Amino acid sequence: MNEKSPLLRLWELGNSEHTPLKKSIFLAVIGVLFGMLPYFAAAQIIISLMKDRHDYKFYVVGAIVAILGYLLRAVLYALALSVSHKATFSVLKSIRESILEKLPKLPLGTIIDTSSGEMKQIIVDQVESMERPLAHLLPEMIANILGPVCILIYLLILDWRMALLSIISIPLGSIFMGVVMKNYAAQYEGSVKTNSEMNTAIVEYISGIEVIKAFNQGKQSYAKFSKKIKANAFYFYHWMKSCQFFVSLSKSIVPTTLITILPVGFLLYQKGSIGVDVFITTIILSLGIAGPIIAAMNFVDSLAKVGTIVGSIDVILKSEEQQHGKEKVELPDASIYMDNVSFGYHEDKEILHQVSLQIPSGSLTAFVGPSGSGKSTIAKLIAGFWDIKQGYIKIGGTDIKDIPLSQLYSEVSFVSQDNYLFDETILENIRMGDTNASDEDVIRVSIASGCDDFIRKLDQGYNTVAGSKGTHLSGGERQRISIARAMLKDAPIIIFDEATAYIDPENEAIIQQAVGNLIKDKTVIIIAHRLSTIIDADQIFLISDGIVDDHGKHDELLQRNFLYKTMWQAHIGVKDGDEL
Repeated sequence: MNEKSPLLRLWELGNSEHTPLKKSIFLAVIGVLFGMLPYFAAAQIIISLMKDRHDYKFYVVGAIVAILGYLLRAVLYALALSVSHKATFSVLKSIRESILEKLPKLPLGTIIDTSSGEMKQIIVDQVESMERPLAHLLPEMIANILGPVCILIYLLILDWRMALLSIISIPLGSIFMGVVMKNYAAQYEGSVKTNSEMNTAIVEYISGIEVIKAFNQGKQSYAKFSKKIKANAFYFYHWMKSCQFFVSLSKSIVPTTLITILPVGFLLYQKGSIGVDVFITTIILSLGIAGPIIAAMNFVDSLAKVGTIVGSIDVILKSEEQQHGKEKVELPDASIYMDNVSFGYHEDKEILHQVSLQIPSGSLTAFVGPSGSGKSTIAKLIAGFWDIKQGYIKIGGTDIKDIPLSQLYSEVSFVSQDNYLFDETILENIRMGDTNASDEDVIRVSIASGCDDFIRKLDQGYNTVAGSKGTHLSGGERQRISIARAMLKDAPIIIFDEATAYIDPENEAIIQQAVGNLIKDKTVIIIAHRLSTIIDADQIFLISDGIVDDHGKHDELLQRNFLYKTMWQAHIGVKDGDEL
């Protein structure tokens, strides 16, 4: 099945505003037609002067018609743009909302594989660049093409030879525009790519400024940053340079209608083949053909861009979603069961190999193993961040694919070592756990998680802004806030992915107590490198190279599993060394 044309797809994206967009096109077309009245009036006035007509009233009426034509064209044009812009900004809002609604439905890997700079360019820059095609291209281009077509039809009725003479320069000029447009789509796609690389470099440079300073890499990092910006400027400069001559030539040739009309028309007039009325009318009206055609040509680049713009947006809007049930299901408990789960973030590389495990409701389970063994991947699959294609995962006896994503996300709290804090107040950051929670509820969980003391010592207390990614707070403070957020969410399943990694020793007891308050009567999964923190777990799964190597209690694994024993001895050795 053939894919829809970019312009048709653009029209589809604006389906919520089709009526006002059609209205704007209608107003613009009528405006262009009224804009032709001055040419008709001028032609009649000149013909009458040549015939020595002395009817003063006729010339006044002609002048009034010309002025009214200009005024009506201006009013209708302004009205058409007003209607189209209101509709367009509504469409852009709708498209952005569709993208933002789509993102949570995508597998986490799809989001991770797209840089924040590229995502920003699609959602902000490329959606914004649709304003010109929607608000201007549709009404103006259609109107500017239809107007000259109406004039051409009128000229064909007067004299087909003069009509053809009036448009010879248009296809000739369009040949040079065709040279430009031949590779325009590919060149524009290249400009999007280089612009995206520049945006990514800017975001990376700003986000990594702390590391850059700490390791004195300012010169090298700035060089990379500067290189991408210069590459973007270089690309656009040479692209425009390669187009400039042909575009200028095209726009110079298209309006030269008189080059053919004057000499050939004069010969036809001398031979008596056409009358002076037809000759003068053709001369005047031909001037009304070129202007709108040139205006329409200004939108040719917008037409070429539409394909790339719509394609980039559809990369998100048409991406494969996670397939989950739509109706809420009753879960009798918070037990977790995995059976023969194999998974890879990308099809060419499998990370988990036939993983099977069972976690009773209300139990404390730990995942341990070497870095990169697949511990966090298992936890994220349970949390529903990806869908699996082999094996199955059940929560409360129900396959998670039958659980709506919104319900699944409500069932699981995921606390990692890199929890994101928004550039909002601490109060609102904690309230992310439950947006309906009162201030008193937020303060209650803050006390329970050991946050209240340090929060109240801040300049603005709970109204202190955390900063982008929580940069105004220490790592330990961010972790404690993330634990408070999880407590407020009160989900039956809690996953800690190295959640206490940034906690300093003096606050560790406070955090352990906070975690203890959080996990009461919950199904808890802890991913830990510090084995001393999980020795009291109900069961420990040892994950190695994407498989479950062994499982049991701490003492059992210590007795029978060499890898676990080695990890424990290494941990104890490091711990003893720290104490020294």
